[in-house]
This record gives sequence, C-alpha cells and structure tokens, in this order.
Amino acid sequence: MMSRPRILVINPNSNQKVTQGLEDALKPLGFAGGPEIICQSLAEGPFGIESQADVDSVAMPLRKLVESDNSFAAFVIACYSDPGLQVCREGTDRPVFGIAECGVLTALARAETFGVIAIAQRSIPRHMRYLRQMGLTDRLAGERPLNMSVAETASGEGTLAKMIEIGRALRDEDGARAIVMGCAGMARHRRPLEDALRIPVIDPTQAAVTMALGTVQFSAH
Repeated sequence: MMSRPRILVINPNSNQKVTQGLEDALKPLGFAGGPEIICQSLAEGPFGIESQADVDSVAMPLRKLVESDNSFAAFVIACYSDPGLQVCREGTDRPVFGIAECGVLTALARAETFGVIAIAQRSIPRHMRYLRQMGLTDRLAGERPLNMSVAETASGEGTLAKMIEIGRALRDEDGARAIVMGCAGMARHRRPLEDALRIPVIDPTQAAVTMALGTVQFSAH
C-alpha cells in the first residue's frame, strides 16, 4: 500500500501557539486519501518575525530544513514575509510555496482590489517592496496595521475586534474588495472576520496549502 504524500507547513518562528493555530486553520483541507498536512515550528526561529532582521535570520535555517528532507512532496513557508522563499526553492526540486505570494494571488482571483491587515506599521514597507517586485501595487487598495505582536494576534484578547475595525477601514475608506490577513498568527480569525466584513477574507496559509494540495494531487494522477 502506497503511503500518502506529505506537505510540510513550516512556521518560521518558534511560537507553538502560532503553529497550533495553523493546524486548526488547515483541518478543513484534510481529506481521506489526500496528502497529509504537517505543521512544524522552526526551532531556530525568533518568537515572532516582526522585522527585516528576523526575516533574514531564518532564511538559511529554512533552506537547511527544506533540503534535508526529500520525504515531503511540497513545502509551505508560513510567514507573510515569505522569508527564504527563493533560497529554499534553490535547495529542493519539490515545490515551495510562500504564503504572501499565494495569499495575494488568491485575493486577485476573488476581487479587483485587495487590502492587507499588517501586524505593525514597520511591516508595511517590507510588504510594499514585495508587492512592487510582483508588479501588483496597482491592485492594492491599502494596507493598515494592527500594531500588535505576532504572539498577540495568535492569542491576545481583543484581536478580532481590532481586525474588524481595520478591515472596515480598508473596505469603506480604501476601497478594498477582498482582505488578506498579513500574518500567519491571524489564522483563527478568518471566518469571523469574513462574517463581519461581508467580503472575501484570505488566510494566506490556507491559500498556499490549497495550491500545494492541487500541485501534489495532480502530480500523482
């Protein structure tokens, strides 16, 4: 009997609550006979990736993790800065997905314009550089910060209420017709946020794993 293909979802920070939130958010993507989805924290990672220094610090540990294990059919880097994405792609012949790239592309498939909820103001210039590289700034309605830490978005009180407030501003003031949650730690808030805003809300990790599932399934059939 052939074993199920496996997809490794890597949380590049060491906060296990974030990883648990990813596992919970990805449960709907598991199905009988389908690829197994495994979530793992990066032991060497900081508690939260909140600066360019944090992003740069995990690139090579991610590369070592990806290139050391060929038992996985695909990899997902579950951080909205897509740390080490290109260097990881160089380290394996398996597909590697970054959640920011996949989240934005999914938003563009749902709406003409999108907004991003960032964890902090200082994250926004980093995200804007990435969107310019992708050539997609003309579809961005706006990006606004929560000004919370990664840990607070994953487990803090009042996070959802703040996200609804920011999401409404992106929708009503900036003209966003879809919202991308700009941190993997926000995963548990997607459905209630979408219910409150009444426009598509994209959890980028769900978007990336959905793309990985399709890739793995079609490569096997």
